[in-house]
Order: sequence, then C-alpha cells, then structure tokens
Amino acid sequence: RIDTAQIVWKEDIRRWHPGQEWILGPGGFGVFDPGINALSIVTEILPEALLLESAQMDVPAGRASPLAATLAMRSGSARVTAEFDFLQTGPQSWDIAIDTDAGTLRLAMGGSILQLPGEAPQEAPDREYPRLYARFADLVASGASDVDIRPLKLVADAFLLAERRTTAAFAF
Repeated sequence: RIDTAQIVWKEDIRRWHPGQEWILGPGGFGVFDPGINALSIVTEILPEALLLESAQMDVPAGRASPLAATLAMRSGSARVTAEFDFLQTGPQSWDIAIDTDAGTLRLAMGGSILQLPGEAPQEAPDREYPRLYARFADLVASGASDVDIRPLKLVADAFLLAERRTTAAFAF
C-alpha cells in the first residue's frame, strides 16, 4: 500500500539553463521544465492515476512562467506532494520518496539512485540521455511516435488551476 509520495526537485536555473530567457516567457514551462521529469517518473511507477488537487506558482514580476511551484496531488488514497524550485544553489535535489506499508522507497539524483526499504542505496550508471536519444533515432527511423501525456497534463492542470503569486523580478 502506498501512503504518501514526496517529490523534491530543485535545481539552479543559472547553472542548467543559463541565459535561456524563453523558459520563463509565454509558453515556457519555467520550473516545470525540469519538474516534468519527476512527474514522468511518478506517473510511471504509481499504480493509480495522479490527479492534481491544488497548486501554487511563484512567478517573477515581468515573467510569464514560474521559478517555483508546489503541487498537492492524489494517487488513489495516497497523498502526493511536489516542490519544484529553480533557485537552488549548491547541491541540486532531484529526489522522490514513496512511503508504503513496507517502508520508504527513495529515488535520488533524478532516479539514478534507488534505495528500497531496509536496503543500501543502489546506484545505476547515468544512461538516461544516451538511451533517450537512441529511442528518438529509432522512432524517427520507423516513422513512429511514443507519447505519454500524463506528465504534460499535470503541468497543464497546474498552469490552469494554480494560485499565482508574483515574486521579485528575476534576471539571469
């Protein structure tokens, strides 16, 4: 049984997206650009659909997209929360914790470190982007597509439903 899940996805926009003004402009995802990666993981591993209940977005003055956001969601009877922040300095946080009746499952560093309840963390080699680009090449070569809209739907729901708070102006 899954009781709760917590996503903490915080990174430094100046490090990972330096000078990329578009990311905070109209049509840009802002902090959801990296945050959608966490949503992709949880929509894949949670056994029931993930539904947004409420959200808050912190949007800098003069910008269209958020630098920070919090989401409250449900997956069946499990409460799921997400904290996204684009202003994290120092160590970056790409972590998911899932509390179950058997203990807590932890995914760290974007899913590359798995810790099952009562076990030592297991680190996988970083193959995410090489594997992703190989998949893209296969899809292009075969004229096929492979789309999971669940994470994008959650981001769209957040933009539609969120309480928007205007924060101090931001400059790269």
